[in-house]
Amino acid sequence: MTSFVIKAHEDRALPTAWNTAPDCPFCRIVRGDAPSYILYENDMILAILDIMPLRAGHTLVIPKTHISRVSELPDDFAAQCGIAVSKVARAVSGALQNTALNVVCNQEYAQAVPHVHYHIIPAPRPGTGEGESPAPAPGPPVSDNDLPEAHDRVTQPLTEKEMHWREYELRNELKEEDARKLVTTIRALLAPQRL
Repeated sequence: MTSFVIKAHEDRALPTAWNTAPDCPFCRIVRGDAPSYILYENDMILAILDIMPLRAGHTLVIPKTHISRVSELPDDFAAQCGIAVSKVARAVSGALQNTALNVVCNQEYAQAVPHVHYHIIPAPRPGTGEGESPAPAPGPPVSDNDLPEAHDRVTQPLTEKEMHWREYELRNELKEEDARKLVTTIRALLAPQRL
């Protein structure tokens, strides 16, 4: 799976606005100018529920300074991100009774918001239907004539618009009631950890 995702981003041109983000959505959240569901916060880090989660409990851990690339993140912020990711992942796992998750931090490749952020994404639970995508409908048989076109589509990088659309298709808007329940449960599990 990871190799497919990486392949889709090869040779992707970065948008010109990527290096400057005066209206960065995460900076707006950090400043309190935009609403969010805060799970964890200290003077350097903020952890919030993703408003368009891939699955229930999808959380973002964000440093409170605007740095676009994780490779440029100052050591003190990087350390605090690591601590927060571990604590919040433990609480999300406990809240959902699901220890399987993905933790991802993209740098340019697949990075939609030019502000360092870590995704904590609970994995689907096999056999429950929760978070599982329906099986794709079988397509028509592939002939030898179709192979070059199919091969090009697999090896050619997706445009930024195509990548964002494919990810958007997998997401559902976070419902207020679901968010409030998750926030309450996750915060209760974080409290004993003495954040």
